[in-house]
Amino acid sequence: MTNTTISSTSVSEGPQATSPQQRLGLGEKVGYGVGDIGFNFYWANISAFLLIFYTDVFGISAAAAGTMMLITKIIDAFTDPMMGAIADRTRSRFGKFRPYLLWLALPLAGAGVLTYTTPDLDADGKLYWAYGTYSLLMLIYTGINIPYSALSGVITANSQDRTTLVSFRFIGGFTGGILVTYLTPKLVPLLGQGDDVLGWQLTMGLFGLAAALLFLCTFASTRERIQPVSTVPAPVWQDIRDLAGNKPWLVLFCLALVIMITITLRASSAVYYFKYYLQQPQLVGEFLSSYMLALALGAASTPLMTRFLPKKTLMMLLMSLAGVMSLALYFVPPDNITLVFALNLAIGFVLGPKSPLAFSMYADSADYNEWRTGRRATAMTFSAATFSQKLGGALASATIGWVLALLGYVANAEQNAGSQQGILWLMSVIPGIVALLAAAVMWCYPLSEAQVHALQQELAARRVAAEQDVSSTDISGSKT
Repeated sequence: MTNTTISSTSVSEGPQATSPQQRLGLGEKVGYGVGDIGFNFYWANISAFLLIFYTDVFGISAAAAGTMMLITKIIDAFTDPMMGAIADRTRSRFGKFRPYLLWLALPLAGAGVLTYTTPDLDADGKLYWAYGTYSLLMLIYTGINIPYSALSGVITANSQDRTTLVSFRFIGGFTGGILVTYLTPKLVPLLGQGDDVLGWQLTMGLFGLAAALLFLCTFASTRERIQPVSTVPAPVWQDIRDLAGNKPWLVLFCLALVIMITITLRASSAVYYFKYYLQQPQLVGEFLSSYMLALALGAASTPLMTRFLPKKTLMMLLMSLAGVMSLALYFVPPDNITLVFALNLAIGFVLGPKSPLAFSMYADSADYNEWRTGRRATAMTFSAATFSQKLGGALASATIGWVLALLGYVANAEQNAGSQQGILWLMSVIPGIVALLAAAVMWCYPLSEAQVHALQQELAARRVAAEQDVSSTDISGSKT
């Protein structure tokens, strides 16, 4: 096990310095959390509206749109570890990860507008445009989101504070989701004045500017405190090899993939579910925004829940409940809107804690990797979360597109019985089964709370020893 001893001098710019183990203030937690509001101006839009935008506004077939989203995400997957490696090796006066919140905020806004732009092209041209603009959007999104995710792993080494910090992040994320899912169906016709093409462009431009301001708030209010024991960067292939031998990371990678399939299936299917199955499209904004509110309440409850149950046990319980309730939705008749909303709120609440739990465990797995190898690749570790989320979302979107095409879906028309049944399965049975699979995956997670605490104490002792060795070397050198 490598144990290179070097100084762990922290970045001098930012809020007042504190020990990595010192408890964080409320301002920094809130400042970190608002960043995910900005990210969900994109992510929640993609999850809930991009597929139906492609099929019902841009005029791309459901199968072609689903396949496009899958292929671009697979290509995009290669950029996640690359961006993780780049961020881990970034050196600036602002730190490793915070600078990207400044550099890429406006380019991301521009790519968002282009993705929701509909030039007058033939069928092939539309598909090429969708491939190009969506790929550009996800490339820039990766460039700013992976450093943001990794930032939570270097703000503090306190395990409970990490859980709380990530809870603030996902409260922010779900708040952004509430705003997007509630406002988008209203902003598009309001800003477009009957022209949906213009409405989507202006809506995404507004969201992009708001996101850029929120990223600036996160940049200004946070500080990077955790420095690796060794500041000599390992080769990228070594980072990948370390992660391949990191069992906690591998389990979390699979878990995030499976959970995102569940969430995206329900979010993307909801618009079709209300428009074509329940025949009440006017309620979709309230349905999705109330769901996001339930997710936020669940995320906010995470620190309280973890006081009574270990993270692993809690995750298994929550995903099992989500699976059972999703399956129950299949049996709700289309005229019982009250029960549809009630089940959806309950599912949202039990799914809310999964993101804070998973991301705090990613930080734990980064500690485990450093404890095991002497090397810390925080951004590479968190790139797995983004990669698996993207891949899970792409698989879900592709599944929706393929199922709808297979069962005879026709945009903006009355659906046949097979298409309606497929929409119902996509909203209930399929995500329910996938959620139960997530609970089974979590059973394989190997780190206990006691193990995490012990390895963090050992890492802290190593850092103290490294600082003492460097101090001794400096004193010896000055006497020479």
